[in-house]
Amino acid sequence: SYYVDINQNLFLEAYLHSSDSNLVLFVDTCVASPNPHNFTTVTYDIIRNGCVRDSTYATYYSPYTHVVRFKFNAFQFIRNNPLVYLQCELVVCRAYDYSSRCYQGCITRSKREASS
Repeated sequence: SYYVDINQNLFLEAYLHSSDSNLVLFVDTCVASPNPHNFTTVTYDIIRNGCVRDSTYATYYSPYTHVVRFKFNAFQFIRNNPLVYLQCELVVCRAYDYSSRCYQGCITRSKREASS
């Protein structure tokens, strides 16, 4: 557990432990929830499908492709819930494989049109 004040910057770093130096790490989705066992009912998107949803989210330079660094401001859910749980999905890709998910960035999925 980490204790932070409301609106305080929360800094995170994800590290891929691998002997393969040709791997890239990408933050695809980070979702916050007041319930550690439910990340679908009451949630807040910080980043989804590579698209930033929170204006306080920012990435930081990392000299290594297998390390990602980012931050966002701490917040609390309505109804005065003091705890916020974070679930992040990260993608591992081959470096310089520009067709991979890591190099596609923000993906906005359009809804399929209903066929007649």
